[in-house]
Amino acid sequence: MSAKELTPKQFRKMQLAQLDMLIDFDRVCRKHDINYVIFTGTLLGAVRHKGFIPWDDDADIGILREDYEKFKKVSSELNPEICYFQNHETDPEYRWEYGKLRRSNTIFIREGQERIKCKTGIFVDIFPMDDVPKSVICQMMQDFDCFLMRKTLYSEVGKYNTKGFVKVLYELLSKIPMSYVYERITKYTNKSNNKTNNKVRCLLFPAMGKLYKRKRKLPLKERYGMPKEWFLDRTLMTFEGHDFYVPKKYDDVLRYIYEDYMQLPPEDERQPHAPFCKIKFQDEDEIIQ
Repeated sequence: MSAKELTPKQFRKMQLAQLDMLIDFDRVCRKHDINYVIFTGTLLGAVRHKGFIPWDDDADIGILREDYEKFKKVSSELNPEICYFQNHETDPEYRWEYGKLRRSNTIFIREGQERIKCKTGIFVDIFPMDDVPKSVICQMMQDFDCFLMRKTLYSEVGKYNTKGFVKVLYELLSKIPMSYVYERITKYTNKSNNKTNNKVRCLLFPAMGKLYKRKRKLPLKERYGMPKEWFLDRTLMTFEGHDFYVPKKYDDVLRYIYEDYMQLPPEDERQPHAPFCKIKFQDEDEIIQ
């Protein structure tokens, strides 16, 4: 399937479907005293645009491991007419370590991911933040280990979208059972809790300190983890007319990730994260593909 483009009206409709999920997620978290923050591009949108970045095609939540586990236990309280929680425990074919909210009765498949067998739909990413070691050397070793595990999970996608030696590597990695990766990553996640003073990151997502285009590289001691207080010390901020939790030190967070975050990127870089090949909205029968 080839990549498709949404009309501006359809793109906005997708963002509003994500907003519905954020609102329902916030409701459940407030009821059960679960800490979370809107994160990365969604946080940037709240600060710079008071809502979604106009070209942003997804929404992101950051949540410490301890709170993530609490949310998993009460995720059945999400309104099923709006969304459901998806991870490898609720969907055995799901191939990511972080979770997603999926908009009920929708389809959303990114280009290149047509062959994955998990449930699809318009989504919001939920990134669990786990402790990293205090030693920089150990952080680097953990980062490489997590890279291998991430690529193993991705292999079922990567082996169809690459060529040559890389394709062969993905073919080999795809033979490793997903259960092995999830058992292995649990050895890291079991060490995380809100009371330690370790820095944190989403383990099977690239370290934020290494991600995005930078004019300068962060010092090694800052690349592989973020202060835990960013996810514990929170305040409310209006996003699309609704109040959601953000880090109190949101300026520090955004400078860490994006540097000069109030500067708009060049127009040719104002693009969604990834093209899609199939989408269906919750109140429509038509599948756009």
